[in-house]
Amino acid sequence: MKGRKRCRMHGGTNPGAPERNSNARKHGGRSARAMAAARYLREIARLVREVDC
Repeated sequence: MKGRKRCRMHGGTNPGAPERNSNARKHGGRSARAMAAARYLREIARLVREVDC
C-alpha cells in the first residue's frame, strides 16, 4: 500500500505486542532454569525411591 507500513487487508509486518503489555508476558515455566530445577527434583525423587526399596 502506498505510503503505509502495513497492508490494510492482511496486516503486513506485525511489530508484536506493545511494550509492558501484561497479557503478552511469558510465564517462564519452560525456561532453562525451570527445566533444570525440574530435572534436579526428578533425580532426587529417583534416588529416594532407590534407597527406600
